[in-house]
This record gives sequence, C-alpha cells and structure tokens, in this order.
Amino acid sequence: MSVVINSNYAATVASNNLASSSANLQKSLNRLSSGSKIVSPADDAGGLAVSMRLSAAARRSGAAAINVANSGSLLQTQDGVLKVAGKVIERIGELKVLATDPTKSATDIANYDTEFSQLKLQLTSLAAEKFNGINLFNNALTAQVSEDGSQTVALSAKNLAGNAGVTAINGAANLAAVTITNISAATDGIATFRATNGAEQSRLGFAAEVLTTNKANLEAANSRIVDVDVAEESTQLARWNTLVQAGTAMLSQANQSAQTALKLLQ
Repeated sequence: MSVVINSNYAATVASNNLASSSANLQKSLNRLSSGSKIVSPADDAGGLAVSMRLSAAARRSGAAAINVANSGSLLQTQDGVLKVAGKVIERIGELKVLATDPTKSATDIANYDTEFSQLKLQLTSLAAEKFNGINLFNNALTAQVSEDGSQTVALSAKNLAGNAGVTAINGAANLAAVTITNISAATDGIATFRATNGAEQSRLGFAAEVLTTNKANLEAANSRIVDVDVAEESTQLARWNTLVQAGTAMLSQANQSAQTALKLLQ
C-alpha cells in the first residue's frame, strides 16, 4: 500500500462510518426519549399518514361513544319520568274507584277531586320535562353511533301530553268526568312509551360496545405504527453506541497514518 500525505483514504472512510453511526445513535436516542418510532416524517412518511388517519378515527370513536352515553342518559331520564307518570295515572285510577264508593260524602268526593286536580298539574309538568334543555317528550332525536356518521339511531318522539288517555284526563273537570277507559288508555300509552324507550336503550348499549371495541383496536393499530419497542430500540442504542466509540477510536488511528510518512522523511 502506498504511503501518501495529501490524502488519507482510511481516515475518510472511518469519518464517514463514524458520522453514520452518530446519526443512527441520535435517532435511537430520540425514539427512546419520545417513545415514538416516527420522530420526523422522514422516518416513515407512509406510516405517518396512516397513523394520522387511525388516530383521528380513534378520537372520533371516543367522541361518538360519549354522545351515545349521553343519549342513553337522556333515555334513562325519560324512562324515569314515564315511570312517575305511570304512578300518577295509577293513583288517579285509584281515586276514581274510591270516588264511586256510595258511602263517601260529597265532602269526601270533593277532597278526592282536589287531589285529582293536583295530579293533573303534575302530569302536565312531567310532559314538559327537559334534559340539559332538550325536551324529553314530543321531540324526535337522532343519535350518531359510528365515528364516520354513517350509522344512526332514531329516538322516537314520545308525546306524553298528546296521548289520548292523558289528554282526556287532563281535560276532565273532576273525577266524575274521567272514565276507566281513559285511565286504561293512558296506562297503555305510557307502557308503550316505556317499552319503546327500553328498546332504544338496548340498541344504544350495543352501539356503545361496538364503538368502544373499535376505538381500542384503532389505538392498537396506531400503536404498532408509531410506538417504539423499548426492548428492541435499547438493543439498537447499545449497538450504535458501541459503533460510535469504535469509530472514534479507529478515526484516531487513521489520522496517525500520516506520521509514518514523516518518519520516512527524517
């Protein structure tokens, strides 16, 4: 091998190897410190694009799950109001039968009518109940149950005040003007509303389960793209660290080769 002064090929190669090892060591440090395999777009341009879509879909799935839970809360509140309305109708039916007792005086019947008047007001109040400013009754709603908005659940408008039996009861001046048929119609209507409410709650429950599963799997898929494997990357860190130290030592040795030429000139 020739002994030259103007160029040092060995030192150049050692320098290039050291620079490459140093760059890889820095990337490994960045990945471990950030916990992400993609520190810059150049690390995995395609993976970054996929990751952004997966992350956005997961966030939307979480938001949709919250909306579904809130819709479920509305339905539960609605059912609670319907349950109370059913009890009011039951009490009105009880008062109606008691008022037909021939042993009751006019005063007794008047007292029953007084309670009946208050119960009618309560029915009216129940029909006007709201959840976070949203009318519970006579108000059709739509719940989005997918992150892309392609799937929805219709929440029916349950018109409590418009039920034939309830309307007849509210329009009656006293118990004498109320018939058992009116009371039965009101009871049947409320029972149907509650059954519909339960069916809608059931569907929302399954929809929420699907959203939760989708969100978990979207996050898992995204994690496989962007999250660093600490065990694997630690091994790479040790490798590049060793190569940097070795490269530094070899570059120092290569730089000493010019001393051989100087000794020949002495």
